[in-house]
Amino acid sequence: MAYGLLESIDSSTRLAGHNRLALLLFRLGTRQIFGINVFKVQEVLSVPTLTHMPGAHPQVRGVLNLRGRVVPVIDLRSAIGLSDDDSLPPPAHLVVAEFNRSVQAFLVAQVERIVHLDVAELKPPPAADTDGYLTAIARFQNQDVGIIDVEKVLAEILGGPVGLSSQLSDAIQHLDAGGLKVLVVDDSRVARSQIEGVLDQLGIATLSAKDGQEALDLLRDLAAKAPIDEQLLMVISDVEMPTMDGYRLTTEIRHDPALQHLYVLLHSSLSGVFNTAMVEKVGADRFIAKFSSDELAQAVIGRLENLIATH
Repeated sequence: MAYGLLESIDSSTRLAGHNRLALLLFRLGTRQIFGINVFKVQEVLSVPTLTHMPGAHPQVRGVLNLRGRVVPVIDLRSAIGLSDDDSLPPPAHLVVAEFNRSVQAFLVAQVERIVHLDVAELKPPPAADTDGYLTAIARFQNQDVGIIDVEKVLAEILGGPVGLSSQLSDAIQHLDAGGLKVLVVDDSRVARSQIEGVLDQLGIATLSAKDGQEALDLLRDLAAKAPIDEQLLMVISDVEMPTMDGYRLTTEIRHDPALQHLYVLLHSSLSGVFNTAMVEKVGADRFIAKFSSDELAQAVIGRLENLIATH
């Protein structure tokens, strides 16, 4: 099973840049199907014996020694707020995935398959979704698939990113963006909040959008009112988003005469398998893997310093 899955994940990388998304579908003990981006999945295992960690978060069921690496194991069903029910089948599989520069495993009841979908067909989650644990809804074979906001899950269980280091905090005392703002684009509310928190520490105001299409519409509205370089310092965009992904957003920006010189930083949790060639192909200025507060802040400061030096 794992070998075939990894083959499917490898072949799915060809979807990058085509506004397509490959999802690993699974169940958490009920009929509801959930999914995560397969690019984030390293392997799928049967549940082994886990080592209990005293004092760990209640949703961390233990740790796994995976080829010498200690990996926390998270009960995903419990983490997203689904009720416990002893009549439901116990978790049978571990989905080992890399998010935000760390590897963790998620307990799931059943792994279904990998599917390829058009990003434009994804819909926003309903307002009453499981306490905001979904970033989008996909439709597959007449069933809704909830795409889980793993960044929210991890922030609640393992903690969010640390603030800026003292050295960097001292260095930004006299930082002045001259009123320029940063557009933050991410389908995860938690991720947007984390990025905005870093920018707030830099004294830079933000605008936000939850997907590439919303961001593009906002950019075009702004450009119709005044030159975009008089309003925005840069765009910080996630890659994998519903409606329009970060690759397509960057391509659209580069093809629009009013936006084409806008600085675009792609910011993704897909650090382990990220396609650098695709970043260059679509014309992004930089890529940073989520999430390092200092590294993101340094990138923004570098952009601002370069802008000041050339004007």
